[in-house]
Amino acid sequence: MRERRLTRAWVIGAVALVSSGAGAAAAIAASRGGAAISAPAPSPSVVRAVDMAADPGGVVSLSTGVTQAVKRVEPDVVGVENYQLVSNFFSQTSKLQATGIGTGVMFYKDDRHAYIVTNNHVVEGAAKVDIVVDPGKHHDADVVGTDPYTDLAVLRVPASVFRGVEPITFADSSRIEAGEPAIAIGTPLGLDFADTVTSGIVSAKSRLMPVQDEATGQTLDYQTVIQTDAAINPGNSGGPLLNIRGEVIGINSCKIVAQNFEGMGFAIPSNEVKVVAKQLMEKGHAVHPALGVEGYSLASLPQQMWPDIPVDYGVWVKRVTSLEARAAGLRPGDVIVGFNGQTVRTMAELRTALFQTKPGDVAALRVYRGDQLLALKVKIGQMGTRRTAEPALDFAR
Repeated sequence: MRERRLTRAWVIGAVALVSSGAGAAAAIAASRGGAAISAPAPSPSVVRAVDMAADPGGVVSLSTGVTQAVKRVEPDVVGVENYQLVSNFFSQTSKLQATGIGTGVMFYKDDRHAYIVTNNHVVEGAAKVDIVVDPGKHHDADVVGTDPYTDLAVLRVPASVFRGVEPITFADSSRIEAGEPAIAIGTPLGLDFADTVTSGIVSAKSRLMPVQDEATGQTLDYQTVIQTDAAINPGNSGGPLLNIRGEVIGINSCKIVAQNFEGMGFAIPSNEVKVVAKQLMEKGHAVHPALGVEGYSLASLPQQMWPDIPVDYGVWVKRVTSLEARAAGLRPGDVIVGFNGQTVRTMAELRTALFQTKPGDVAALRVYRGDQLLALKVKIGQMGTRRTAEPALDFAR
């Protein structure tokens, strides 16, 4: 099986191996992508951009639209520094040391605090986290919550840090279209290149990619992400991916790094970010529905492995992992083709449909077992989560 490398886009990011071809089995858990809704694609040379303060219907050049979008969001974008305790073998002492830097974006503010969303892998293992709003201006940040399964984290700083700055606006990521402009803002290669802007297009609305533990390289889950050819470099992780209106359509997370591959970056869709970020703010952790099976998209399997069913789509069940799924009658070798009235053709579509449920719900599945179409009722379970960053420590700068 061929392999391609996937690297998290931050300065001290691990490189992991990702299976291609037939793909890899995954526990079916929450994927936070929305179902695609058709919308008119923009002209390649001229796009309709919305200037909220001036002319909502004006037609502008692409370069002007990008400039307006960046001006709107750039004040919300920050560098995020991860400090870890590093031991000295000879002196038997430990000290804080900056081990990596990523990007974050302020998405909510009240009278006391401002909240920043970034990637979990940017703050994973941190004993202390800083944000950098301007060169040389560092502010201690509290880690409110982290979620390794969606690779998201929320930080909190005093509201005064963002005095006069309004939070970003999230777009409806289910309405994006392949080919529309995409703009990334981040901190590639460290603070010397803070607020770097790159642009491209949305290459694909929905790709299934692994979420990996930075420390162990273990694949925790798979999620639906947006693919873009806007340059995503080390340090961009956690930064916003924007549409031409300056709305956040995703949070940049990773890119493929392999010989003969370029321009393949990925972002967590904004609809997923909104849900998980709210849970992290309120509870410190995220709640994920789980179906309790491991499987593959049927189309990703070699045809000689396909079961004898009357359709050429669906999710082939490799293993049933929960008591609820077993009790519902699911078996290895079944092919799931429907979930709560929605047709399921791929793993990504199954995860999108699963996200619309919550633990404790009962979902209606349509399943092929040979040429027999079955209707099964499955109680949705809950996938466990854990905190991946220590509470911020009180170290004097």
